[in-house]
Amino acid sequence: MNGTGVGGNVTMHDVAALAGVSVKTVSNVVNDYPHIRPATRDKVQKAIDELGYRMNLSARSLRQGRTGIIGLALPELSLPYFAELADSVIRAAEARGVVVLIEQTGADRQHELDVLTSDRRQLTDGLIFSPLELGPDDADALQVNYPLVVLGERIFGGDWDHVTMNNVDAARAATQHLIDQGRRRIAVVGAHAGETMGSAALRVLGYQAALAANGIPLDPALIIEGGLWHRATGAEGTHRLLDSGVPVDAIFGLNDALALGALHALHARGIDVPGQVAVIGFDDIEDAAYTSPTLSSISPGASRSRPRRSTCCSRASPAPRSRTGASFPTSPSSRASPREAERPPGSVPARPGARRPCRASGRPAARSATAARRCPRAPGAAGSAVPPRSGQPP
Repeated sequence: MNGTGVGGNVTMHDVAALAGVSVKTVSNVVNDYPHIRPATRDKVQKAIDELGYRMNLSARSLRQGRTGIIGLALPELSLPYFAELADSVIRAAEARGVVVLIEQTGADRQHELDVLTSDRRQLTDGLIFSPLELGPDDADALQVNYPLVVLGERIFGGDWDHVTMNNVDAARAATQHLIDQGRRRIAVVGAHAGETMGSAALRVLGYQAALAANGIPLDPALIIEGGLWHRATGAEGTHRLLDSGVPVDAIFGLNDALALGALHALHARGIDVPGQVAVIGFDDIEDAAYTSPTLSSISPGASRSRPRRSTCCSRASPAPRSRTGASFPTSPSSRASPREAERPPGSVPARPGARRPCRASGRPAARSATAARRCPRAPGAAGSAVPPRSGQPP
């Protein structure tokens, strides 16, 4: 098999001649065949190093029928959830000697279809694919002749491998977590109008189920629509909610980026979190631990679903139910101590374990974004209907 070296093309025959062994022995060493005597392996490796031989990977791929590369197609790497997902896939692949080729689809339907039929599939041994714009009518496009793993909730029922999570149960748990804190006017940010299949639709169903189970009437004015699940979408939706004058005492962001945007909007309005409005997100991304107060969130994934108990409340953990293929367990994560590694310019860094002072009174109170804090009411936004803390004057 040809390769490259310091003298131009160097072949296994060249290595074998210098080492005084057969070409087959050189091939066994290069391919890390285990049953080679150490002395023979050392002799071949010395010849390889001296000649600067490098295996022709294309030729080896043709011979072995695999490339050692897998594809990972994600909507948007700028979103923390997908960035963390990519990191996890890369780490798992590296542990198995596999390289990951990442493609970004931009949540564009044609791009998602192109990924499935791209010439790049000839370079990969399989594809992990997270579509956002394909739906049940596109199931035939997923009938491919290479290993395929589909992530998410857009398409069900095919014979491909499928990994999803219990979105309905998880959203129900998130909403119940807020209800258990005494919240009754719970808004959901990030809904997609008319969607019947997908994360948004399923999580809104879980939200509605929790309200119904607790006898809380559904107020359509509390379901805030949004496009792509970015921080800006969460902030804009929260501003619209507050401007509407609809009473609200909690916000469920359908992902953590939306919830972080909601926190930003609430802080910009001088609304105390969680004293006046509690906030919970979904995905338990790393950034959620660095807000102030720290963001409570749904943790999707067995490796991260162990309870982190807050000082003020316990967590519910829904039992997982399988869909097509694998399904992750989920549970709400309440963090009790704000970490201020990322803080506004000019602010004073908190000591480790120090409690954050209330905006209005300066008294310390460290809680998660869903935990009630003993703070007087902070000044609310003009025209908003954010309630004061229970027991405080309006």
